[in-house]
Amino acid sequence: MANKNTKVFLLTILTALMLFFFIPKKFLPSISQKSSSDKDLVLLKGVADLIKEYYVEEPNALKTMKGAIRGLIGPLDPLSSYLDVPTVKKHQNSNSAELKETGIIVYKKFGTYPVVIGVKENSPAEDAGIKVGDTLSEMDGQPLLELSMREANLYLKDTEEKPVNLKILRTYDSEEMSLQRKSLYDSPFTYIPQKNTSGILKIHSLYPPFSEQFKETILPSLKTKKEALIIDLRNCHEGEIGESLKFINHFLRSDNVGYFQDKNGEKEYLTCPKNPELEGLPIIIWTNNATIGPAEAVAGILMNFQRATTIGLKTPGLLVKQDFYPLEDGSALLLTSQIFYFRDGKGMWLKGITPDNEIKEKNPHYDLYLKKTHEILPKL
Repeated sequence: MANKNTKVFLLTILTALMLFFFIPKKFLPSISQKSSSDKDLVLLKGVADLIKEYYVEEPNALKTMKGAIRGLIGPLDPLSSYLDVPTVKKHQNSNSAELKETGIIVYKKFGTYPVVIGVKENSPAEDAGIKVGDTLSEMDGQPLLELSMREANLYLKDTEEKPVNLKILRTYDSEEMSLQRKSLYDSPFTYIPQKNTSGILKIHSLYPPFSEQFKETILPSLKTKKEALIIDLRNCHEGEIGESLKFINHFLRSDNVGYFQDKNGEKEYLTCPKNPELEGLPIIIWTNNATIGPAEAVAGILMNFQRATTIGLKTPGLLVKQDFYPLEDGSALLLTSQIFYFRDGKGMWLKGITPDNEIKEKNPHYDLYLKKTHEILPKL
């Protein structure tokens, strides 16, 4: 009896949680007015009562609660997320180089399966033949419709080099495979020489200590160069806006490079206040569908100031600030609280950045980017 009472109590809490989100605050003190919100209350209570009274088994209240929370958060936007306890730990350590990964980057909307938008070079995913456009339906037997984009990407990582079993849906068939997670990079960037340029700076992530390492190891040699620097932001989908701004500041100075704005219209202006060491260095930026967040800031702001020419695919437009709200059981909510606008008020939220030289191929190879780059070098 105690177990049953506990489950009924949790279902009651679940209903209260849903009502809190669906009913405007002005209706919370009194629900005597006949309105659409009142109808929502009656509808939701009726559903809960029917489940408790007639469902063939005792409802798993905890599972139902988590599903309801995901159902409330998921439709908000691709980035807002409910994180269970194991995922919270991965989220908090997501800037750690110790996390092993498959090389897959997915995009996901609520109620859809994750779609591969990026495959990192020399990764287990690339070796296994994973392609941009592949759809993942299961990971380790877990269906993926409920999970958020953040949960799905974090699930592909782990602190251990252990495999993840994937079920992949393609146009004409499906395939199951096991991918081994492994360490992909020892540094947040890779720098290689390239003929007729100042080299290619491949940025893997924009987490600290990216800016310090760039300043110490690459910046001094670039100060004497005059040919275009290629900044490869393909598959750079993680990082911090502070690292982006420090990097941008090497190429331009401004008291307003853009701003974040919240639901009340309050603005947080972003600055690059120091004198730039590479102010005159030409820049070419490579983007793809997995150029996300802080990497979009680098590409978008440098484009907005006409300091860079971009080549590649359109980005998804996911440059935001999020707030992390821990819950009592160790899980958490990750909610989008501010979205980015350029200095002129133009936004990129869910619109993305369209490159100056857009590539029409779905999954362009490195050689095509290089070919396009050499075509525009004489024009810089």
